[in-house]
Amino acid sequence: MPLYTMHTVASAPGQRRRSRIVRRETLTFYLLISPWLIGLLSFTLIPIVASLGFSFTRWDMLSPPEPVGLRNYARMLNDRLFWQSLSVTVRYTMMYVPSELIGGLLLALLMNQVSTRGIRVFRTIYYMPSVLSGVAFVVVWMWLFHPEAGLINATLAMIGIRGPRWLVDPNTALTALWIMSLWGLGRTAVIYLAGLRGIPRELYEAAAIDGAGTWQSFVHVTLPMLTPTIFFNLVLSVIATFQTFTSAFVATNGGPLDSTLFFVLYLYRKAFQEFQMGYASALAWVLFVSNTAVVRAVNFGIFVGALATALRVWLSMDRASMRSVD
Repeated sequence: MPLYTMHTVASAPGQRRRSRIVRRETLTFYLLISPWLIGLLSFTLIPIVASLGFSFTRWDMLSPPEPVGLRNYARMLNDRLFWQSLSVTVRYTMMYVPSELIGGLLLALLMNQVSTRGIRVFRTIYYMPSVLSGVAFVVVWMWLFHPEAGLINATLAMIGIRGPRWLVDPNTALTALWIMSLWGLGRTAVIYLAGLRGIPRELYEAAAIDGAGTWQSFVHVTLPMLTPTIFFNLVLSVIATFQTFTSAFVATNGGPLDSTLFFVLYLYRKAFQEFQMGYASALAWVLFVSNTAVVRAVNFGIFVGALATALRVWLSMDRASMRSVD
């Protein structure tokens, strides 16, 4: 018998054994992740696809869905509360995102000056509010913002300032919710802190050798190296603001005079209070598309900015090389 034939016959049982082991491991893998797969299909993918279908129907969850085509989307154009909720959400985003990005960065820079042993304590203290129940901290802030018995107005009265009627005044309610949101700055600060800890010390040493001070090192070393972290926090902040619900629902329920009627709160009303599930599904898809478009626009803007910066650096280097040649 030829040698290669004997080798093939001898290796066949081993190949079959390895094939059985691979099949067994594959089956075990899918059995172990099956709870997650079932949950993903049942509570995420199937509802998403179903909501797209329901957005083209009129459905009150009691009677069968009635197809209406694009009528739900056309209805939004003349819906005053739709535009009001969109305006509130955009204004809140413009208030919340810059304050969270800048405030979180400043807090991270302060924590980064602390020793390695002490930073763990400060990191835990500042991150703790981010993991508390949303309803619990909103109730605490409602007491703080109480116009008569609240701690904030009582403190202002001690220095002769009459405090506003925070959550019951249409002119200050949204500002009060914005101040309330600063409670969670620790989450952003911890992410920034991780980015700061990842910047090589050699870069700061090289900048110091070139004569760079604290501000120059921050502008030319810290910020460029933190760009991925800043973009990550920016995307998370934009997504979070478009999904704001708990604080407005518990503290003001959209009032007073719809001044805190966020988009998700309006969607909730249409879906679970007025049982207009078809219209609510259309609102959900508008929210999804708007959120995606904003994130893509931010991504594109950062890409254009990085490209312009790289081009400016290249031009400056080219001019410097030309001067050295002359």
